Parts: sequence; C-alpha cells; structure tokens
Amino acid sequence: MDAFEPRDADFRRRVTKSFDLQPFANHIGGTLERVDPGEVDIALKYKPELAQQHGYVHGGVITSIADAAAGYAAMTLAAPSVGVLTTELKVNFLRPAGKGVLLAKGRVIKAGRTLNIVQTDVTEMTDDKTVHVLTGLVTIMFVEGLE
Repeated sequence: MDAFEPRDADFRRRVTKSFDLQPFANHIGGTLERVDPGEVDIALKYKPELAQQHGYVHGGVITSIADAAAGYAAMTLAAPSVGVLTTELKVNFLRPAGKGVLLAKGRVIKAGRTLNIVQTDVTEMTDDKTVHVLTGLVTIMFVEGLE
C-alpha cells in the first residue's frame, strides 16, 4: 500500500470529532480504533439488537461500519475545509457475523483530488478465531465546505 501524506496536520482530531458527532455510529456502539493517513479501523461489539432474525449481525450494520471506515480513511487525506461523501459502495458478504467483535478496516488504495478509492474489509474476532465477513470497494468524493 502507498504511504499517503495528509493535507491536514490535524486530521486525527478532525476525524475523531466527526466520528463522535455521528448519531448512527454512536447508536450502534461503533468505536474508532485506528486513525492513520489513509487508514481507519472501527470496532463494533455484538449486541442482540443489531441482529437479524437468525441471530447474525444484520448486513446493514456490517455495511454501515464498512462504509464509515472507508469514508473516514479518505477523510484522513482531505484538506481542512473538505468533507467526504460515499458515491459508490460495492460489498461482498463472505460469511455471517455471529457474536464476536467486528473490526472494519478502511484502506485508501487510490487518493485523488476529488475521488478516492477505498478498500474496506470487516472481520469478526472471537476468543478462538478471526473470520473475514465482508470485503468491499468504496468510492469517496471530497466535498469542499462539508466538514
């Protein structure tokens, strides 16, 4: 993976502040675990209210943390007055997520002036194993004035 140079020296504070203000991430219990240039990890502990009818974590919840990790990974490379919006999201579910801890990793693979391509992967960690549950590719757009 390429090493990326942030356009904002204060990117960690800005990403953390934005994440803390996001009502949905707070509602489901997501936490920022890593914020580095072009890389963000978000963890989510299993809660029964996040499950679908078979007891697995709902695919919409898994997709949400994957999208958030991708968006914030792109945001680490944005200028101070620039926000991010997802313009395209493609995910593949590989396995159902049970009652472990989910970790969504967003990794910028191409940083552009306006569009950024981010790979996102979600794993589930239990006491005895880690399994890959989702992989995706997300296109993130920089938007001037959207902080």
